[in-house]
Amino acid sequence: MLLCAAVAPLAAALRTATLSVENMTCALCPLTVKKAMAKVDGVSKVEVSYEKREAVVTFDDARTTVQAIAKASADAGYPAREKR
Repeated sequence: MLLCAAVAPLAAALRTATLSVENMTCALCPLTVKKAMAKVDGVSKVEVSYEKREAVVTFDDARTTVQAIAKASADAGYPAREKR
């Protein structure tokens, strides 16, 4: 009899990153940034602050990267980069 070992999927490695976001000039801009970032596969939560000009993003780092999230924001007209 041949036994097959089931391989459990690796646990998702959730990560939270804070990105500074440029070009937000009004209170509606964060909605566009949030929508763009939330569309990235692997992103589970986005909070955008107009006052701080930043976004806090929670994502599965096995499915996406900070660079991909920043690119999605930039493609929507709001360049972003990770705060360190």
